Amino acid sequence: MTVDQEIQKEQAVMQERRKRSMTQWAAFVLLGIGSLFGFFFLAFILYWVISQSASAISWEFLTAAPRDMARAGGIAPMIVGSIYITGGALLVAMPFALGSAIWLSEYAWKGWWLRAIRIGVNTLAGVPSIVFGLVGLGLFVFVFDFGVSLLAGMCTLAMLSLPILIRASEEALRSVPRSFREGALALGATRWYMIRTVVLPTAIPGILTGSVLGMARAIGETAPIMFTATAFMLSNPWPTSLFEKVATLPYHLFGLIKISQHYNETKAIQYGTVFVLMVVVTLLNLTAIIWRTRVRRKKAW
Repeated sequence: MTVDQEIQKEQAVMQERRKRSMTQWAAFVLLGIGSLFGFFFLAFILYWVISQSASAISWEFLTAAPRDMARAGGIAPMIVGSIYITGGALLVAMPFALGSAIWLSEYAWKGWWLRAIRIGVNTLAGVPSIVFGLVGLGLFVFVFDFGVSLLAGMCTLAMLSLPILIRASEEALRSVPRSFREGALALGATRWYMIRTVVLPTAIPGILTGSVLGMARAIGETAPIMFTATAFMLSNPWPTSLFEKVATLPYHLFGLIKISQHYNETKAIQYGTVFVLMVVVTLLNLTAIIWRTRVRRKKAW
């Protein structure tokens, strides 16, 4: 190779490095602009909601029941009802989701039908929530005769969250290293004992993350529970039975905007309800994140 050819080769290498550097720089700039735009948009939403709800937020607003057709009072029954119906939905859905995930990741034979099942689960995760509401109305309200009640709403939201919980739990189980399974089986453990004592404890952080995703979607849903669980301005807003109607934050907000005849008079209460719903979702996520972090630290020790 001549000197000129070596020089040309070095120049080509340098030019290729410059192109890569420019590409990386452009990608960094675009990602930074996207992140800043998302942060600015989130900050604007928070500022707008807080500024509009400042006059409504008070201790009475958080602890009292609504009165005077929701033009006064608070939203305490809606907060309690949202926690009840979301927590109940999680309790109903998790055993089915975890059982399905264990079967899909540990017992099911690989093949086209297993891929078809996973495609079906992913498809169900994208079905509009109004469809689950209509299915819940026909199945739980009429067929099982639960009526429009807290129990029917729990089951409907559980059905809504089930595909997300199944996929998240399965991914958490599949992320456990295969060597863990092989080591337990080599020591003479049965498959179920291996799953119960090795795989599940290792996958708990990922399963918790999936639970958060399911709860985050369920707590803000209005369409599924408007047919199955709730109504605007209940005579008894505090639920005392699983077969009573329940008040929730999303449907209360919907009622203030679409059903109530006092839209302009309740604007501050509307934004206050939005603010409280955002805070509840944030607290649920923080609780799960802290729990997951503690579990991981214990495993590290």
